Amino acid sequence: MSKGQTKTRKDDHLRISIEEDVSFDRLTAGFEQYQFVHQALPEMDMEAISTATTFLGKSLDLPLLISSMTGGTDKAARINQILAEAAQASGIGLGLGSIRPALEDPELMQTFQVRRYAPDSLILVNLGAIQLNYGYGLDECRKAVDMVEADGLILHLNALQEALQPEGQTNFADILSKIEIICGTLEVPVIAKEVGWGLSKTVARQLIDAGVTALDIAGAGGTSWSQVEMYRSRNTIQKEISNAFRDWGIPTALSIQMVREVNADIPLIASGGIENGVEIAKALALGANMTATARTLLRVVNESPQAVLDKLVVLQRQLQIAMFAVGAKDITALRQKSLIPISAYMKPKEL
Repeated sequence: MSKGQTKTRKDDHLRISIEEDVSFDRLTAGFEQYQFVHQALPEMDMEAISTATTFLGKSLDLPLLISSMTGGTDKAARINQILAEAAQASGIGLGLGSIRPALEDPELMQTFQVRRYAPDSLILVNLGAIQLNYGYGLDECRKAVDMVEADGLILHLNALQEALQPEGQTNFADILSKIEIICGTLEVPVIAKEVGWGLSKTVARQLIDAGVTALDIAGAGGTSWSQVEMYRSRNTIQKEISNAFRDWGIPTALSIQMVREVNADIPLIASGGIENGVEIAKALALGANMTATARTLLRVVNESPQAVLDKLVVLQRQLQIAMFAVGAKDITALRQKSLIPISAYMKPKEL
C-alpha cells in the first residue's frame, strides 16, 4: 500500500467513526449484566475519595487512557493536540493512533509529536503488529518511540480488520515470535492490544509468555471495525462480507475475566464500549488496572477543546460517585469490590 493510500484510509476511519453508526448490533460490552452491591451507609466523605492510580510507572489522576484513534493526517494533527492537552489537564494517559503513516512519510510525524502539549502524561505510541511481517522490526519500533518521546509501545492486533480490508495485510504467520523479540529488546514497555474484538485466554497466555508488559483487551461492544470497513467499502460484495461480522467478538466484561483467569498480575487495560464512569468502575472491579475510551471523546472533540475537558470531568465524577456508593475510598479498594450478575432481574429490551 502506498503512503497516500494509508493516509486516505486513516482519514476514512476517522470520518466514519464520527459520522456513521459503527456500533455493534445486538452484542454489548457486557457491563449491564453486572451490578455492584449498593452501600446505603458508605461511612466516608465522598470528597475524600481518590481516583488516582499509577500505571506503567506514571501517576494518573484517573485510571483512564484516551484510546488509540488518530494520527498521520492533517485532520488528526489538531485532534491529537486537543486530546494531548486534555490528557495533561486531566491527569490521564494518551494512546496515539497507528504511527505507520509517519514511518512511511516522515512529513506526517509532526501529527504525532504531542509531547510538548502533554509533558507529564503517559503517552503510548501505536503500531500494527502485522507490520512485523511486512518489513518492520526493532529499528522502526525504536524510531516510533523516540520520535514521539513515548513512554511505551502498543502493538495492536487487528487480524479480522485486515481480513475485511481489500488492501489488508493478512499474513499473521509467526507474528508471536517477532513480538517476543521486540519485547525482549525494546527499552520501553510493550503493550499488546486488540482493536475491538477481545483477547481470549489462549492469546493472553501466548502474549504474556512472549514478554509483553501489559495487555489491552479492547473487547467487543464499542466500535465495530467490521462496520467501519463496511461503510468504507465501495463494493457491494465487500460490504456484505463485512456486515456479517458486526456482532463478532468477546464482550469486554467477559474478556477481562478471561485474562484474569490466566494471570492475576499482568497490568490490564479494559477498553471497548466504556461510555461512563460507572462502567469504568465495573471494569476495574472485574479485574482491570486501567480503562480506555475512544469514541466517547471523539464524538465531542470537534465541538471544542472545552467539550473534551467537560466530558472527562463527567467521567471522573461518575467514577467517584460510584466508588462512594460502594464504599471504596480509592482505586485499590474499588478493585476488591464484588460484582453480581443481574441478567435474571432485568426487563427485556423493547424491540
